[in-house]
Amino acid sequence: MATEATTTNFQNSDFRPVPQPPDFHPEVIVSPHDGLHFWQFMIAGSVAGCVEHMAMFPVDTVKTHMQALGSCPIKSVGVRHALRSILKSEGLPGLYRGIGAMGLGAGPAHAVYFSVYEVCKKYFSGENPNNSAAHAVSGVCATVASDAVFTPMDTVKQRLQLGNSAAYRGVFDCVKKVLKEEGFGAFYASYRTTVLMNAPYTAVHFTTYEALKRGLIEISPESVSDERVIVHATAGALAGASAAVITTPLDVVKTQLQCQGVCGCDRFKSSSIGDVVKTIMRKDGYNGLMRGWIPRTLFHAPAAAICWSTYEAAKAFFQEINASSESG
Repeated sequence: MATEATTTNFQNSDFRPVPQPPDFHPEVIVSPHDGLHFWQFMIAGSVAGCVEHMAMFPVDTVKTHMQALGSCPIKSVGVRHALRSILKSEGLPGLYRGIGAMGLGAGPAHAVYFSVYEVCKKYFSGENPNNSAAHAVSGVCATVASDAVFTPMDTVKQRLQLGNSAAYRGVFDCVKKVLKEEGFGAFYASYRTTVLMNAPYTAVHFTTYEALKRGLIEISPESVSDERVIVHATAGALAGASAAVITTPLDVVKTQLQCQGVCGCDRFKSSSIGDVVKTIMRKDGYNGLMRGWIPRTLFHAPAAAICWSTYEAAKAFFQEINASSESG
């Protein structure tokens, strides 16, 4: 009887292994939020922004020179000609003029950028990690906030990139001269254009990144932990490149507004986007609105790959710390 009872219990459906169909794949569970503190998002974003912009700064310098019009040293729209001209006139240090301003602006701006994005994503998406509309809206909110922090230093950075050592001796000399000659408003002359450019950029960027990240994870969910860096870098690069090409015309307008009057570049009566576009069209036609799109893409694709992989790695680091503190 005992043997019979044991056999009956063993054959109970609760103890039977459930056979899986041949095409079964484990479900990929994506947390709608990463469970980090606000300050942890800020630190992760700050580190990612600094690493990204410092690594890609020479490419950004070439792009800035190509987009500037007027009697600036570089006339050609070719990447090779622009690079050769910078190296000939200022040498290798010319590629890094303004990097101090970038360092001062990138950290705080990206801290705001990513922390606002994460908070908005949690609020707008609810419990649905696949809500593309929430990713787009959150990206727009993030760029409006971060551009308010970054635009003044970006203006200084681009003026240093274009001006020779006689024009500005450094970051603080540039700030002092701009305040004295043009007033505080000059630092925000391009803010509206920057937001109008970065709003669609971040909407496309974040939506594409989140979708690509999940798609790449679903391709090989069993090895996602081993390939985490590759997934984030690939998704970031594709998202950055596609968003960069789409928003190049507005980036040209932004550069014009930030660099007006520097080394002979045009000065505009107002910060109207329409007036700047008309000036560009009159000089170079439609091609003028796409000046620098190649270095811009060459900048944003690897920059986004570096930024996202660094940011996600920093988040993973904080997640481990939080898990350890909770278990301890």
